[in-house]
Amino acid sequence: MQYENNMKDWGVLKRIIGLARPYQRWGIFIVLLAVVLAPLRTAAPYIINQLVDGFVKVEETSFFIRWILLYVLFLLVQLAGEYVFVYYSEKLGQQVVFDLRKYLFKRLLSFKMRYFDVTPIGKNTTRVVSDIETLGLVFTRQGLTMMVADVLSVIAVLTVMIITSWKLTFICLLTMPLMLIATYIFKEKVKEAFTQVRQLISEMNAFVQERISGMKTVQLCNVEEREAHQFSRMNTSYKTANIRTIKYYAVFFPVVEIISSLALALMIWWGAGDVVKDRLTLGVLVAFPMYVNRLFRPIRFLADKFNNVQMAMVAAGRVFDLMDEEDNIEHSGNKTIKSFEGHVCFEHLWFSYDGEQQVLKDVSFDIPAGTTAAFVGATGSGKTSVSNVICKLYDYQKGSATIDGYEIRELKNRDLRSKIGIVLQDVFLFAGTILDNIRLRDERITLEQVIDAAKMIGAHEMILGFEGGYHHFLYERGANLSVGQRQLIAFVRVLVFDPKLLILDEATSSIDTMSERVIQKAIDIVTQDRTTIIIAHRLATIRNAHQVLVLDGGKVIEQGAYDELLLKDNGAFRNLYEMQFSADELLS
Repeated sequence: MQYENNMKDWGVLKRIIGLARPYQRWGIFIVLLAVVLAPLRTAAPYIINQLVDGFVKVEETSFFIRWILLYVLFLLVQLAGEYVFVYYSEKLGQQVVFDLRKYLFKRLLSFKMRYFDVTPIGKNTTRVVSDIETLGLVFTRQGLTMMVADVLSVIAVLTVMIITSWKLTFICLLTMPLMLIATYIFKEKVKEAFTQVRQLISEMNAFVQERISGMKTVQLCNVEEREAHQFSRMNTSYKTANIRTIKYYAVFFPVVEIISSLALALMIWWGAGDVVKDRLTLGVLVAFPMYVNRLFRPIRFLADKFNNVQMAMVAAGRVFDLMDEEDNIEHSGNKTIKSFEGHVCFEHLWFSYDGEQQVLKDVSFDIPAGTTAAFVGATGSGKTSVSNVICKLYDYQKGSATIDGYEIRELKNRDLRSKIGIVLQDVFLFAGTILDNIRLRDERITLEQVIDAAKMIGAHEMILGFEGGYHHFLYERGANLSVGQRQLIAFVRVLVFDPKLLILDEATSSIDTMSERVIQKAIDIVTQDRTTIIIAHRLATIRNAHQVLVLDGGKVIEQGAYDELLLKDNGAFRNLYEMQFSADELLS
């Protein structure tokens, strides 16, 4: 099992390194620079060695000046090299993070709606933002590139130490097994803690995202204290996991200091005797503590960097799981409709969101191009599911759904959706200007086109009433607008893009009577000369529909013209009509 985990970790690491393939020249340059810097890190102790021995044997001033100048030169070269090494390592890491984040977000945009139905927003936010940032540590001075530099530095220092005095080197390495044991224990414990930390931060992000999105419900239901308590429990678990990592660090670094101090003490004890017996020069004894420091310091921080790499690998595993997700990739066909008319036809169609409970059952209807069809029925009858199938947000299981004779599942998603305009009951507006929300940041659509569309709908005066007019800034979800104002902006958006097929999904169910009159006028305008599907709750808004389809339990139980269905004794549509208008009379 351990072998399998190690192989999996190695596979993840190889894949992380592979992300830098487009920048392999940078990578090669960084590795070469690390090779050059490794021997430079041994220069200072060596020069100190020569200076001390020279002080004992030589009294010429020129001798000291030469070595001091050489010391300064090596120091400046090393500092310059370290700067370039760190800069390009960090730059490589940021470039990989940039590319990966862009790719992953684009991939998320291609996922099926079913995935977003069952996956908390906070988890995806953590992967796209936090996990990818952590993954980038591999390429920074806190990760793999510096580990390579540290390993090369240890090899260079150890080589010079052996050449200078193999006996003192042997004495210093007596404590190395203790160092390796401490490092291994530390590595395993911190890896376990980091895995838990990443899991908890993901869950906490999901919790916060969901509660902020549903803040109105939280406050209206008076559950603030309960939610605060739940968050406090999650936050406590996260804090505890982080404190565990802090504890491991707090123990590890003092242990390493003790081990390195023990090595230094053994070296001085042995070396002092050799100096007295003239078997070792004073310069070597002075330089060796510097060598020991340069030997143990990278080893000490190697464990820390190794854990950064492990943390990056944990995050990378979550990111790669998302990248490798194939089942949730939205299916896109390969056909386009050259001359789109908007003739919609369902034949014996069955549809389910979860593959088990059927939402549409053997549904058949025909909507000729340029006509208006209204779908009515109780909540949960399947009305909105019809629009979801037409827009290819979800795939149906059995039967046939065609537009202009083309099977919907065979049509390219982008091409199909570019022909469809939809206005939902709950209009989603992004943080930004009214203009940006209408044209969805499509610079090809001019301000003049937007103004013309707004005038046709009757929304121009409303928009000019805001400070800044079309450049008025909207809060997230259009929170600083009324429901009716958001609906009007959605209608302007639809008209600007001039779709051939229009879907109005409960577009007037949440607005007052005055706003409904304005929006009903907008509906009359935007439905001209295009196929329109109206999913309605208020039956007064569908009087002009060419046909009405009544759904109940996922089935079409009645179908016909508005006036024709009203004349049916005990008909489903007539019952809906009488219940609604009787209720309206009671409320009036």
